[in-house]
Amino acid sequence: MVMKLEWSRSAACLDLDPELFFPISLQGAGHSQVERAKAVCRGCPVRRPCLDYAVSSGQTHGVWGGTDPEQRRSLIPRAMPPPGNAPARSLRGGR
Repeated sequence: MVMKLEWSRSAACLDLDPELFFPISLQGAGHSQVERAKAVCRGCPVRRPCLDYAVSSGQTHGVWGGTDPEQRRSLIPRAMPPPGNAPARSLRGGR
C-alpha cells in the first residue's frame, strides 16, 4: 500500500530535530520532551493528516499529530472477534 505524504511538506516540525518527537522514554525528562513536541503539533496545519497516517500505519513510537503512543492505541479500533465466537442463534421450531 502506497501512502501519500504530501501533507508532510507543510508540517510545523519539518525543520525541527526529529529527536524531539522520539524521546527515549515517556517518563521523567522524556515527559517534558513529549510535551514540547505536542506543543509544536498544536500549531501545525497538518495535524490531522499526520495523526491519520500514524494510526493507519501503526506508528508505535514518537509523537504524531499531537499524540503519544498510548493515546494513539486508544484510537485504534478494536479488532472484530474471530468468526465462530459469536453465540449461536436458536433455530426456528426448536431445532
